Amino acid sequence: MFSTLGDIGSFIMAPLYFVTSFLLSGFHSVFGAVLGPDNGWAWVLSIVGLTLVIRAALIPLFVKQIKSSRNMQLLQPKVKELQKKYGHDRERLAQETMALYKETGTNPFASCLPILLQMPIFLALFRLIDNAAKGIPKGVLTQQQVDQLQSAKIFGAEISASFTKSGGNIHVQILAAVLVVAMTATTFLTQRQLMSKNMPADAMTGQYAQQQKMLLYVLPVVFAVGGIAFPIGVLFYWTTSNLWTMCQQFYVIRNNPAPGTPAAKAKQDRDAEKRKRKGLPDPATPIEPTVAETTPELPARQQPKKQTRSQRKKTPPAGAAKKPAPRPGDDSAHASERGRDDQDEQGDEPGRNSA
Repeated sequence: MFSTLGDIGSFIMAPLYFVTSFLLSGFHSVFGAVLGPDNGWAWVLSIVGLTLVIRAALIPLFVKQIKSSRNMQLLQPKVKELQKKYGHDRERLAQETMALYKETGTNPFASCLPILLQMPIFLALFRLIDNAAKGIPKGVLTQQQVDQLQSAKIFGAEISASFTKSGGNIHVQILAAVLVVAMTATTFLTQRQLMSKNMPADAMTGQYAQQQKMLLYVLPVVFAVGGIAFPIGVLFYWTTSNLWTMCQQFYVIRNNPAPGTPAAKAKQDRDAEKRKRKGLPDPATPIEPTVAETTPELPARQQPKKQTRSQRKKTPPAGAAKKPAPRPGDDSAHASERGRDDQDEQGDEPGRNSA
């Protein structure tokens, strides 16, 4: 049975051995050409290059992790309401909680994906270096590369050795201890940064907050205890990965913080200070209209149409009072009106004749 499980594990790990050793060998061919193939720093830089490639490939999963963690934080008030409502029925509480996660598209396990996917790669690198310390090639590493990796040193310490397998070499013990402390500290600071800056006040209590606090203190202890058995090359890998995580998380929290968190308040203050330096108005303050915007636009003045003499006679000037209609029997008014018309017609005759 155990042999069957071992065969299955070897079948699963074989592709990871190939990918890890291929990247490690490729980086070593570059750094080894500059620093020398037997130089320890060439192998350390190759391990760092391997780490950066793997972490860059995991960026999409990191984005999902950030979104999942943020949704988990924002859903804590609703989760608390469900706990108050169904606290007496654990099965119903679990069903309602999972329904809430499904409705909001939140995966509570997404926050663990990056570290879970790194573990097989971490194990593959551990096996590569551990076998190199024994002179056994694995993956695409040649026997010559394995011999170079086995004897490579930095600060007088073999990078294939570990604290527990130092052979009494004080250089190995000191360097391994420093790297274990660095690995533990970066793990703690990364988790602390998330809890202190990017978690709202409502999320600081409850089951999710208790899980985060447990991870804050348990993970560093696990890495500290297990780190003394890791080869120095593996410690370089894990410390570099932690530094990547810390910087990546710092960038995301600074530029895209969760609402209602100290990081969101700090971003608002930075944006307000930036607008103040540039002289831009605060978007929350309504902008008063200018005089030009409040003055109503006057209609354009229209020129009067050109009219003939007969049209001007029929159309009274603007503002003139209408002439009262003549009363029946008022012959004098009719006579005077006819007299004026006759004079106008006589006055027009010469013009027409001349024309």
